[in-house]
Order: sequence, then C-alpha cells, then structure tokens
Amino acid sequence: FLGLYKVVADKTPYVSIEEIARKVSIGPTRFGHPCFYSAKDIKLPNFTIKHDEQITFNSVEEVNGTMAMNCVVVRNNQSHSFTLPLSQEGEFYECEDDQIYTLKEIAGWKIPKCRNRIVKLSNTLHMWDSSSPLPENFDGCLILMPVYEVQAVMNFRKDIVHILSDLDVEVKDVTDCYDITSFLQPLSLEDIFERTSKEFPMVAEIMEGPSGSQNPYNFLSTGKEIVIYKKYQAARVLASEMRSDSSKRHFLIPMSYKGKFKRRPREFPTAYDLEIARSEKEQLHVVATKAFTSPHKELFSVSVGDQFLVQQCQTSEVLYEGRKKLIDVLACEQILSDSYKKVLLPMYMEGGFVEVIHDKKQYHLSEICKEFHLPFNVKVSVRDLSIEEDVLAAVPGLQFEEEITDSYLLISSAGSPVESWEIPVYRLNMLVHLPSKDVQTVVPPVTRTTVEEVSQEEYYMLRRYENLTLHPPPRPPKKPT
Repeated sequence: FLGLYKVVADKTPYVSIEEIARKVSIGPTRFGHPCFYSAKDIKLPNFTIKHDEQITFNSVEEVNGTMAMNCVVVRNNQSHSFTLPLSQEGEFYECEDDQIYTLKEIAGWKIPKCRNRIVKLSNTLHMWDSSSPLPENFDGCLILMPVYEVQAVMNFRKDIVHILSDLDVEVKDVTDCYDITSFLQPLSLEDIFERTSKEFPMVAEIMEGPSGSQNPYNFLSTGKEIVIYKKYQAARVLASEMRSDSSKRHFLIPMSYKGKFKRRPREFPTAYDLEIARSEKEQLHVVATKAFTSPHKELFSVSVGDQFLVQQCQTSEVLYEGRKKLIDVLACEQILSDSYKKVLLPMYMEGGFVEVIHDKKQYHLSEICKEFHLPFNVKVSVRDLSIEEDVLAAVPGLQFEEEITDSYLLISSAGSPVESWEIPVYRLNMLVHLPSKDVQTVVPPVTRTTVEEVSQEEYYMLRRYENLTLHPPPRPPKKPT
C-alpha cells in the first residue's frame, strides 16, 4: 500500500540503554539514528545531559571492554559526542519525529521488537481510490502489527524460499553437518554497491528479479546472468509533467539524453520568485496575471496585463504606520506602449506573473543545467532517436525541478552484451548471487540512454533527502515588519 506516514512517539519508556539497543534498529543509514530523551539529568564525567534534551543514538560498539552507545547532543548549534554504557538505567522516551516515512521504511527501521507502532497517514502523497484499504477522508492513526517472513536458501538450489514466521514447524540446527559453501549467498544491489571498485567487473545471476518489472528493466528476470561492470554516482535531472492535477508523472533524465528542448513560460507567484529566477544572462520579461494594490504610495500597484523587465533587488524607504522603514523591493521597468517606467515592487507582494519568452533556441539538457536556474520549464522539440520510445516527447510540458546525484550499477546481459544499462541501486529491488565465472568482456558495450519514470512515492523521497542548499530560502513575510 502506497503512502507516507508520520511515526507517533511511543509513550512507554525504555528502562535502560541496553533495552533500546536490543529493541530499536540502530545502523549507519539516516533511518538508524533514533532520538530519545531522559526523564532525569544524566551526569557524565565531563558532561551533563539535561532531562528532556534530545539524544541521538548513532551506533553500538565496544569501548574499553564495555559495550556502549555512541550518542550526540546538539546544544547551542554545537554537537557534543559521548558514549553511554548499555548498563545505564533510567527512563528513556522516544522523541517526536517530524519526518515522513514509507511503510517499507517503517517496517525495516521504525518498529521496535516486541512493540507495536502507531502511525498517522500524511496527506503529502495519499490519494484515495476504490482500491485503498482505508476509508475515504481517513485522517486518523493506524496501529501497525507487522507479519514477518523468513527468506531462506536451500543447498544446491538457486531460488529464494519464503517461510512465514508463524508456521508451526520444528526447526533443528544442522549447521555442523553441511558445508556452508553449498548454499548460495543472496546479495541485494546495495550489497553489490558496497563492494570495492577492484572487484568489478563481475558476473551475477539473478535469484529474484524486480517485481512487476517494466521497461527498461524487463530483461532482469530470475535465472538471467548479467555482467556488472562498475559502480558510480551519476547526475540526473528530476522533472515533472506540467499539469495542474495530482496525477502528473515524474521522470529522472540522464545527462546523456540526446533530445533537445525548447523553453516554456515559467509562472511566478510572488515578486520574491522573480528575484530568485533573475539571471545575468538575460533580462527576465514577465506579464502580471493578478492585480496588486500597494499599501505604500512609494511602491507600484500592479494591474493584470502589466509587463515588466526585472532588474534587481534593493531596499527602499516607505512610510509605515507613521514611521519611515526600510523594506526589500524589486526594481523593475514597466513596459509602456512607447517607453519604459522605473517602478518598485514590494518583495513580499503576492501577485502572479508569467514569463514572456523571446528565446527560440533549442537546448541540450546539459546546456540548460549550465546556463539557467532550476526550476525551468521546457518542451521536447527534438526527441532522442537512440531511445526506442521516448516518453518525454509525448509530454506537452516539463518542469526541470532539480539536479540530483544517485547511485548506479552499469550492467549488460552476460549472454549477448550488445548494450549496457544503468540500473538504480536504491530503487530496484532484486537479489543476485555471484557464480565463480570469469568475465568475458571487461569493456562495457555502448550505454543505452534510459529515462526513468518514478512513482509519486519515489519522487517525494528523492526530493526529501536532497541537500537543502538546492532549495530557495523561505519567502519573506507578506507584510513588512
């Protein structure tokens, strides 16, 4: 079931650090750093943790012969690292978590052993339809009680066996009777990516292919042998269809995309957005789509249809409640029938503007990323002829939202390595094993360009973890302060 959820903090306390280490998933990823607070102060040799102060638990390791938890407390914008022995007793409560998670993330990281987990559905992504197990307009909490299964391999067999954890069977340990090498070792794409670069290229046999696999990954079927040439980070542009409804599609476009794009007009809700989009390369020309009456006689009142050339941000003195104040304004030139008029728009102005495009040039993807600020609106003018079916060519308009970097493996078919593909490590669920075979072709064949369509859930997650510096700062207040 798709959707995003907020985790409700568990009200039942943990009585020791050892209990937290035993019941809560703690690991190297961003999910594996849970936060707790102590009901009482904890005095350490050189540091006192205040009660109700958020403690982040990062990892468990042995310190001077004693198992301890590596912790961090942020105080006055400074991080303080320390360790707490697992024997440390107290009353520890889970902190409120404002992050949003998928069910898969919650099942893997956020459900403590021997405890249930209460979650609240986030409206960020959820769209109700008749197939949804939840009632329409549901906005309450759910209690998650996961049903686990054991995934196993049998000696001399290549398939994965799924065993329900509540199956009433008698299990006998026969480890000493069998050679462990007679069992295949299933590896995920993440496991492969963690291998050193020296181990590539390698031959892998697919034990469990991706579920519901569509183009371009429909050749990744169970039993198929592939060659994995290398691992690397690659740049992609995250793009969305320009549609007002909620069913718009999202794409990851590689820099190797050979099609060309023409510009489409951008829309700007405030004067502040005009300042963000302004560039030295060309002057931004916009038409007002919404009227705005200025509360100050020193600043300009906008009518629908007014046209402006955006110049620069500056400060201006205005009379506000009988006193002179400095506020941020956007200097523009209003385009009149036969002249130009210098005007000042308040930066907080909530209006509406649409871009007027004079540029008829066709651009490659790399040129757009180099010359313009994202987000940026385009339409495919020349499709990529190297792609059998270029899905972007049929889209009336695209918004390039941001450039991201993701992890990929370069692979080809072992039997007929005519072309190679880049497969995403963290968005493709499949299991492989590594047979003892030599790689016949060390140099990968020509890489096929693939535009990856991502689900709403994947789109949100890609944007969720991007570096915050890629996003514009918060908008200024609507009224001067």
